[in-house]
Amino acid sequence: EDFLTLVFKAMMKDALNSSHPVSSAVQSSEQIEEMFDALSYIKGASLLLMLKHYLSKHVFQAGIEVYLHNHNYGTAQSDDLWDSMNEITNGTLDVKKMMKTWIVHKGFPLVTVVRKGKSISIQQEKFLYRVEPENWTSDESCLWHIPLTYITNRSNFTHCTNAYLLDQKSG
Repeated sequence: EDFLTLVFKAMMKDALNSSHPVSSAVQSSEQIEEMFDALSYIKGASLLLMLKHYLSKHVFQAGIEVYLHNHNYGTAQSDDLWDSMNEITNGTLDVKKMMKTWIVHKGFPLVTVVRKGKSISIQQEKFLYRVEPENWTSDESCLWHIPLTYITNRSNFTHCTNAYLLDQKSG
């Protein structure tokens, strides 16, 4: 419950146009300090949970083990974690490409789902909670690779295995 409270607070901050990406290039020590705030940590944890759910606990844990083994006693960058995940998925999913969309964009997407009979259409757009005129910038280029899971009336409701990766504006 405490974690969800933190997540919703972080989402409120991330939904403002004045937010910042989880990962970006920095030029000064002040910028480094700004990057290590609650938003970065909570959003980062949420993104790792999303990835774990999408890949499965077993695959995610194997990717973490490869990452830790490859970089023990050394330094690492975020791409190194995604490369380790790619190694485990054997090229079936480009984890780096998917996760880059989440860490280099500020904010998060709003996904709209419309059902017409047996057909489902989905669309993504950047969610903004409140537009602050002094900080407003157009962000039409934002496109996330969103892992979506779903169930049907033929699904086992205790374990959701149906997955779809929305990597376009609509699908």
